[in-house]
Amino acid sequence: MNYAEESLRLHGEWGGKIEVVSRVPVQNKDDLSLAYTPGVAQPCLEIQKDYEKSFTLTRRHNLVAVITDGTAVLGLGDIGPEAGMPVMEGKCALFKAFGDVDAFPICIRSKDVDEIVRTIYLISGSFGGINLEDIAAPRCFEIERRLKEICDIPIFHDDQHGTAIVVGAAMLNAIRVVGKDISEIKVVINGAGSAGIAIGRHLMDLGVRHLKMVDRFGILCEGEQMNPAQEEMARITNPEKFSGKLADALKGADVFVGVSAPHIVSKDMIRSMADQAVVFPMANPTPEIEPDEALDAGAAVVGTGRSDHPNQINNVLVFPGLFRGALDVRAKEINLEMKIAASHALAELVSDEELSDKYILPAAFDKRVGPAVAKAVAQAARDSGVARL
Repeated sequence: MNYAEESLRLHGEWGGKIEVVSRVPVQNKDDLSLAYTPGVAQPCLEIQKDYEKSFTLTRRHNLVAVITDGTAVLGLGDIGPEAGMPVMEGKCALFKAFGDVDAFPICIRSKDVDEIVRTIYLISGSFGGINLEDIAAPRCFEIERRLKEICDIPIFHDDQHGTAIVVGAAMLNAIRVVGKDISEIKVVINGAGSAGIAIGRHLMDLGVRHLKMVDRFGILCEGEQMNPAQEEMARITNPEKFSGKLADALKGADVFVGVSAPHIVSKDMIRSMADQAVVFPMANPTPEIEPDEALDAGAAVVGTGRSDHPNQINNVLVFPGLFRGALDVRAKEINLEMKIAASHALAELVSDEELSDKYILPAAFDKRVGPAVAKAVAQAARDSGVARL
């Protein structure tokens, strides 16, 4: 199937991928009076007296805003908010299909951090959570940080944290396959944008101690000219102050994670890695190295972002269940403990009997995924004190 042509044709037929469906009957005078005026005044007054009732007397408790400024849409880049709308609608459809979460797309016509933060804050009272999507780095870091400071609902940039959580789960199981210890492995991440930095932080939270991050200029090293997020990563990674390019960083490495550009890793680079290397070339649609080439060069476990190869590393395994769990306990935020719990929950769905070099993550349509992630996230929220239920 030519997915591009067929998808375009179907989008024309669909006229949008989501719609609003009423949960109440409006078929007679009593229905009208209960759903709307005069009866609706009473829940309004109750919410006025008790803000928390906005979650129980409206659909807010199950409603997430999927918000973009259109500056980093898929692999298309800065195509504008309206052009990003099909992706936001698709994300909303996945929220419903995989987590029974109602989600609504909002595309903001601004690249100004202050305007975006203010806009999202002003509408946040209508939602139980905010999923930031396809916002370019480094602006995305500042937007998320500031919103988390002023909002009382979860703020989650999926391109960062959803990707990090699923990579974390994949790595936990990949090192089970090759029999290595998380505290001893040497990890290299190529791509120091929003996804790469979030992956790096999350892997360290999971227990990785030896990490190098690489961008197009080489290995991140403290003291070089970088944006604030990269400077922070340079301070906590690469303690040997090792310099060089990607090829230098990969020598002796146990794990490679790519969130960068197509075909920039050679077979010789893979051969230079440690025995039983784990290779996650996740650039989409074309990975940093083709899986068969990585395997031919000696990699033990390979995972990509693509569905036509084994071990697809896809954040659809994360965000529906993550928000389901956060909404179920009315969490104030999605914190470190909840993200770690999500990675472990995903990894643990693959039993010792199932685990292999070609099966390190459950499939996207595995019906256990959403409930397992939601349960672990909800419990972590309770244990860490951010749950309100």
